[in-house]
Amino acid sequence: MLTVNFSRLLTQPFIAGLLVLLSGCQENQDDAATAQIDAAQLSETVRILASDEFYGRAPGGPGEALTVNYLIERFTELGLEPAGERGGWTQSVPLIHTQISAPTDNTPTLRIDADGATVNLIQGTDVEFSTTRPVTQAVIVNAPIVFVGHGAFAPERNWDDFSDIDLRGKLAIFLVNDPDFAAREDEAVAGRFGGKRMTYYGRWTYKFEEAARRGALAALVVHDDAGAGYGWNVASSSPGENYSIERPADGIEPPLLQGWIHNDAASELFTLAGLSLEEQRRLARDDAFQAFELEGITVSTTLEVEMEVVQSQNVLARLKGSSRPEETIMVSGHWDAYGIGEPDSLGRTVRPGANDDALGIAGVIELARVLSTAEQPERSVIFAAWTAEESGLLGSEAYASQPLFPLETTVANFTLDILQTAGPARDVIQVGEGQSELEQELVRAASLQERTVTPENLPENGLFFRADHFSLARRGVPVLLLMGIAGGADLLEGGRAAGDKWIADYTGNCYHQTCDAWSPDWDLRGAVQDIELFLSIITDLANSSRWPELLPSSEFKSIRDKSRHLRSSL
Repeated sequence: MLTVNFSRLLTQPFIAGLLVLLSGCQENQDDAATAQIDAAQLSETVRILASDEFYGRAPGGPGEALTVNYLIERFTELGLEPAGERGGWTQSVPLIHTQISAPTDNTPTLRIDADGATVNLIQGTDVEFSTTRPVTQAVIVNAPIVFVGHGAFAPERNWDDFSDIDLRGKLAIFLVNDPDFAAREDEAVAGRFGGKRMTYYGRWTYKFEEAARRGALAALVVHDDAGAGYGWNVASSSPGENYSIERPADGIEPPLLQGWIHNDAASELFTLAGLSLEEQRRLARDDAFQAFELEGITVSTTLEVEMEVVQSQNVLARLKGSSRPEETIMVSGHWDAYGIGEPDSLGRTVRPGANDDALGIAGVIELARVLSTAEQPERSVIFAAWTAEESGLLGSEAYASQPLFPLETTVANFTLDILQTAGPARDVIQVGEGQSELEQELVRAASLQERTVTPENLPENGLFFRADHFSLARRGVPVLLLMGIAGGADLLEGGRAAGDKWIADYTGNCYHQTCDAWSPDWDLRGAVQDIELFLSIITDLANSSRWPELLPSSEFKSIRDKSRHLRSSL
């Protein structure tokens, strides 16, 4: 276990809050049958984690050791077992941090050569590119450019954008989202990839992975606001910077450069090749489309890269099952936030991540508290606090790539990432649709609270692929995510309009900013409702022999099906 001096935290409010937490634990030890999710304890946990003493909880930053030790102390107090590496509480997550800079004082560029004409694509304006390779220089010399449409290889949908084209040593240009995202109703592709609901084939992470599998030297996704779900200001917000996890020496190497190209710059690029980008978008929605090289067009660049390895950690605890401990249920959130940034108008520099995701971590701890004071479950429950979610789901990805408990016998994952703080609601928002039988469990649990389930309001934004549960989902584990910004809840006070207003206020003003701070004025009754939904489902599954199945509409069903025999033999 790490050791940290907590003298800076021992203020009167901290001590008082800790006494509240400890007394709550003792009371529930005395009367486990009445244990419930406690809004006061949720609030106090967030107050501590989101305080300035934790420096915004950046991975590898000055707040990491404090955060990790705090979580270990909380899990220890609850009598849980360490579930990390080598009998400890943590799992090491080495992060590769890279920042591209120009070889001179100029802004980094990509040079496009087209039959004697030269165009420079400027970092942050025309393109946003970075590297996830552990390199100190990125050099590309006269690499051909290939347009791969949406870059989807989906045999189950009888779709292959690549055919037999060779991407090795080339720059691949992808369209954002799915082939049917912008399709008219009379087009054959309409509905083939889920319509407006994004599938994983539409997510930029899939496109970069497919580029890597096919050996592409570089990969850029054409940005448009509707298809991406956010503006260019978001896509280009951290030009040249990236994080990744260390990969095995025999693993697939990612593209040397990857990122976005602005729609206007992409249109100019296609014009240089004698093509219309809009016409190519239309043709890419036809299953007869095949990737092709832009004739006479090449890309070159020489870039310096600042590279460092940042050591970070996941924190894991276990409530051991009584009769089937090898079968595990996982509850998780991410402990990291955005650390220290530029001063805001009030001079604040700490970006405390109170809702995102200190409140989710508080929910994980509350679930651990209630479950640990109840009758011991038959199956084990793992409580995970991930690092580096904000850097690209890297902590959960590190776990999923080297799991400490087999994913084949992981019953389900339940993730809390941003909960609404505006009071109780008549419904709960479901993120993703058509993935697993857990969706039916959510309906059942909600009905016990006299609530309904409402689908997320912008499924085309692919929110299902943008939180830590996805690292496990893509490997076939059934998952449920509760995320308060997935849709405006139907609040008891103010209805759907009030729920929409809460999202607009939070995402428009405080999301990832200094004002994502703890407030004594939060109304956490809605958060308690949602956490208790998970408590109901987890308790039921932990004392049953059921294995929730993935649905036929899930992109990951075939992965889960391959390990069915391992579960049926238990």
